[in-house]
Amino acid sequence: MTETYGAEIAVVTVTYSPGETLDRFLDTLEKATTRPVHVILADNGSTDGAPEAAAAARSNVELVRTGGNLGYGGGANRGVAALDACHGWVVISNPDVEWEPGSLDELIAAAERWPRGGAFGPLITEPSGAVYPSAREVPSLGKGIGHGVLGKVWPGNPWTRAYKQSASDVRERVAGWLSGSCFLIRREAFDSVDGFDSRYFMYFEDVDLGERLSRAGWQNVYVPSAKVMHVQGVSTAKASTRMLAAHHESAYRFIADRHQGPLWAPVRAAIKAGLALRLKMETR
Repeated sequence: MTETYGAEIAVVTVTYSPGETLDRFLDTLEKATTRPVHVILADNGSTDGAPEAAAAARSNVELVRTGGNLGYGGGANRGVAALDACHGWVVISNPDVEWEPGSLDELIAAAERWPRGGAFGPLITEPSGAVYPSAREVPSLGKGIGHGVLGKVWPGNPWTRAYKQSASDVRERVAGWLSGSCFLIRREAFDSVDGFDSRYFMYFEDVDLGERLSRAGWQNVYVPSAKVMHVQGVSTAKASTRMLAAHHESAYRFIADRHQGPLWAPVRAAIKAGLALRLKMETR
C-alpha cells in the first residue's frame, strides 16, 4: 500500500561528531525557507556532544540515534523512517553545509515546475567560491574508467569533463544524479526506490540513488538558483585512509552490480585489480 504524505518539509542530516559546523548548518537553515522545518539528526555515534547540544537548544531539532555507524545512506534511511507522514518533502544533507537565504524555498519552487522531478539539487560551492560539480551524468563503464584512471594526472581529459559537467553547465536541467551532500526529495520518490542502498557505506550511494530514481520514472533536477556552501570532510578527514578505501570499494560495487554474470567476470576482475592498485598508490 502506498503511503500518502502531507506537504510539510523535514531535513535529515547524518551526524558523526560534526563539531561547530552543525550550528552553522542549523543557523543558516532558518533563513533558507519561510516555512517551518522539522530537523532530524540521524546520529551515527558522535562523541563530541554537538548533536545532543543542538537538540536540547532548538525546539525543531530531534536527535535519532541509529545504533551504530551505518554509513551515510544507512543513517539517512533511518532518519527518514523516523518522520511522520505529514512530511512529504525531505532534505537530505551533510551537517557541514551552509545555506544561502531563500535557497530551500527555491528548491520547493522548482518542484512545482518539474512535476516528475523526484530529487532537486542546489548549486554547491566550495569555501573558495569554486562551483562543485554536483549534478553529473551517470558514468558509463568507459567514461568511469577514463575518469578514474586519468582524472588526477590529466584533469582536463574528455571523460572527466563530461562526468563533471555541472561545474560549467550551470542552468536548471535534468541530471543523471545529484550530490548526496545536499538535495531535496519527494518522499514518494524516495519510497519508490526503497531509499538509499545501505550496502554503500560511503560514496556512490548518491550515484546509485540517482540512477534508480531515473529508472523508476523520476527526474533528478539541478536547480542552481538555490545555493549552498559545503565545507566538506569535517568527519571523513579524521579517517582519510579508511574513507579512500570506502570510496574504492563503493566504486567497485557500483560497477559490479551493473555488470553481472560470467561474461563480465574478466572485466570485474580487471577493474577490481585496477582499483586496488589505485588505492595502494593513493595511500602509500
